[in-house]
Amino acid sequence: MVVKSRTTVENAPVAEVLAILAGGQKVKQRILRMRACNEKDSKGAPCCGHLKRWYGFGGEVTGKFGSQPEVYRCERCQTLYVPNPQEEPRSAVQSF
Repeated sequence: MVVKSRTTVENAPVAEVLAILAGGQKVKQRILRMRACNEKDSKGAPCCGHLKRWYGFGGEVTGKFGSQPEVYRCERCQTLYVPNPQEEPRSAVQSF
């Protein structure tokens, strides 16, 4: 029997912290096709909250990431995420 190697938690990609806002809120860069938060709590368990598109950011976010940034926020821990530069932006106008 041959055992294949698997991606484990130890070698999983990590979303890098880009900034920490004045209120202590972290801003991270999303991993490609990332849909759930990977921020760890005090016990070391991942948050796993869904990332939702967020428009309620203040002047500090617009000052650091542009006038109309594409920002996502975790619904559980409120960590902010900006898109990965290798991923196509999702802020285009949709037509049906």
